[in-house]
Amino acid sequence: MAATRRLVIDVLKPHDPPLLEFTDHLAELESVEGATASLIELDREVQNVKVTVEGADLRFEAVEDAVDELGGTIHSVDQVACGDRAIEDRRTLQDG
Repeated sequence: MAATRRLVIDVLKPHDPPLLEFTDHLAELESVEGATASLIELDREVQNVKVTVEGADLRFEAVEDAVDELGGTIHSVDQVACGDRAIEDRRTLQDG
């Protein structure tokens, strides 16, 4: 199986821990080389966050477990990059 290089996930998380602490925790996972989190929507009790993690051979289960430990839930996996390197999206004729 090819190595997973990038995961983009939609996460619903409580306000605590704060986004900085949440993202830092994910970045500290053994298979993760870097993590980025962007706040998409905020309400009184939860935050909807887009999380991108990258690494040489990501372990989805480790990321999923960490999100769960922090009180979050993965709503969807929105992008996956696998192989020897991550390929960036490029516009095509089908994109309009």
